[in-house]
Amino acid sequence: MTTDRPELALEEYRALRATIRERGTARLVVTALTFVSWAAVATATCAFSLAPVLGFIPLLVLTAGFEAGFAMHVGVERIGRFLQVRYESAGTLPGWEHAAMKAGANPSARLGVDPLFFWPYVAAVVLNLVVVLILLVSPTTETSPDLVWFDATPSPAVLAYAVLHGAVVARLIAARRVARSQRERDVALFN
Repeated sequence: MTTDRPELALEEYRALRATIRERGTARLVVTALTFVSWAAVATATCAFSLAPVLGFIPLLVLTAGFEAGFAMHVGVERIGRFLQVRYESAGTLPGWEHAAMKAGANPSARLGVDPLFFWPYVAAVVLNLVVVLILLVSPTTETSPDLVWFDATPSPAVLAYAVLHGAVVARLIAARRVARSQRERDVALFN
């Protein structure tokens, strides 16, 4: 430990490890609550045929939940790198952060776990767009009363929702890139 007061350093280490544990758990809870809340709001929007303008609310729930989980993930990683540099330099104990970073760099050690839940969020955003489009696109029976036709010209609202959902997917991709390179940047930052 790199301090003149080892008891303070030990307390700092314990507090930061506890923060990692608590935020890691909170991130999972927030993600689960996000998907449950999104499903409930999207279902209510469809079931009650609410005005299409309200279709942005389920997307907002998804976006807010992702951002909360992403912020917790970034914070946990940053604390981990701080502990790695401050308390594990020159191979000193405890060594957990070095071992975690080494395992993360080894492709054969990866378990396929995605801490950001990238693909579930992308799927939910796409599904949300489909739901909004169903609410916005009204069928017509002008050609034949027996056939239902959809107007092929997208309305400004359809385009706006498509752009908005595309922006959320772009944000998910950007966040994933940041998370993938964060460890190396944070080690450099704390050295």
